[in-house]
Amino acid sequence: MRITKLEHAALVVEDSGDKLYIDPGKFTTPITESSGAVAVVITHQHDDHWTPEQLTRIREANPDVRIFGPAGVAAAAADFPVETVQSGDVVAVGPFRLRFFGGRHAVIHPSIPVIDNLGVLVNDALYYGGDSFTVPGVPVEVLAAPAGAPWMKISEAMDYVVEVAPRRAFPTHEMVLSRAGKALSNARLAWATEQGGGEYVPLEPGETLDF
Repeated sequence: MRITKLEHAALVVEDSGDKLYIDPGKFTTPITESSGAVAVVITHQHDDHWTPEQLTRIREANPDVRIFGPAGVAAAAADFPVETVQSGDVVAVGPFRLRFFGGRHAVIHPSIPVIDNLGVLVNDALYYGGDSFTVPGVPVEVLAAPAGAPWMKISEAMDYVVEVAPRRAFPTHEMVLSRAGKALSNARLAWATEQGGGEYVPLEPGETLDF
């Protein structure tokens, strides 16, 4: 499989010519070349993780693409055929096996309601928690590690990476950071990954990782 990191929180995973998109939101360059997409996973309803425009582009190129998300996503994206999933569900689509974990977004502030959020494990290898620090409790080969967000501080992300102990990790959710901020978070997340004997790969948008 190959992961291509897109801007902010978006990823595309390719296997055997098929593609899986995860969290194509408003901080991600418009996705115009999505031929071969069999599925889209949206971890939660915030628009930095999905927009109607991004989903429409993907569906126009791939009319049979399946879209998965928690109940909050299904409600927010009611104009799209979202298949509702919850923690513990396992779905097979094309060459991808999707396992879902968690259920709730990390707390941003007590004044802001906590919404649905699901982490996803792809082919028992790649784990992406969305906007949460949900630990899947299973071996993780590649972890998409959050680098910066209103709902986190870097010490929490470091503890999360240490607990997951992936073989490899790369940054996600970092469009809110300056170049200096990205360098700082990369250094901290690299340290955390190395505590479990793993390798940190500071991917930039458009760069890939094979696994």
